[in-house]
Amino acid sequence: MTERFEYGDGPMQYGVLRTAPGGAVGTVVLIHGGFWRGTPDYFDGPTPLAEALVERGWHVWQLEYRQLPNGGGWPQTLDDVAAGVEALGRIADSRGLELGPVVTVGHSAGGHLAVWALARPDAVLPLAGAISLAGVLNLRLGDEEGIGRGAVTDFLGGRAAEHPDRYAAADPVARIDPARPVRIVHGDRDDVVPMNQSDTYVAAAREAGQDVALTVVEGDHMVVIDPAHPAFPALVAALEEIRALA
Repeated sequence: MTERFEYGDGPMQYGVLRTAPGGAVGTVVLIHGGFWRGTPDYFDGPTPLAEALVERGWHVWQLEYRQLPNGGGWPQTLDDVAAGVEALGRIADSRGLELGPVVTVGHSAGGHLAVWALARPDAVLPLAGAISLAGVLNLRLGDEEGIGRGAVTDFLGGRAAEHPDRYAAADPVARIDPARPVRIVHGDRDDVVPMNQSDTYVAAAREAGQDVALTVVEGDHMVVIDPAHPAFPALVAALEEIRALA
């Protein structure tokens, strides 16, 4: 079953809940990328991945959120992701839906949001862990290197030196939660989000005592959301690892 739910009043504040028939092994909160920029068209990018995960027995809460220039940026995009995650809990309660372990999974900028959500403020719905698919996990480094044609700088409204508090609040590498595992899948030929985004997060997470692992697959930035690519079994394995730890 597929249903759309709004968690806010704006046209991009909604999610699509895809439920696995006969119950689920857990629930994925799936967050698309696009360097925090774009239109609702980006929402459809990981839809084949969502459908494949439902076939594997996972409920999928596919989340849309405000992006630049459509009302997103600091702090609205983060507020939307936090609100969207919490909305899942309320929907489940109202429907009597057993969620099982809830894992955030995000691609590119969505990978940033998925890992950031582990340490989101005022959290109610517990998360079992997060999976980054070629995610932007080190915002200061992304600002320094100008990835995505200055996407990090645009998202946070300026450089790290100008807005240190924003970077501290938004950067996954600065908000590591040692109690919740993170898994990362990244293509070895990714020329959109550099591998150093994953590598530097893994180094910092291990130092902080987090259960973290990086799987490098063959391919570019998009293979990690292709259910027909060998990256998909890596994602499934990561989900099963986090589910076993929950």
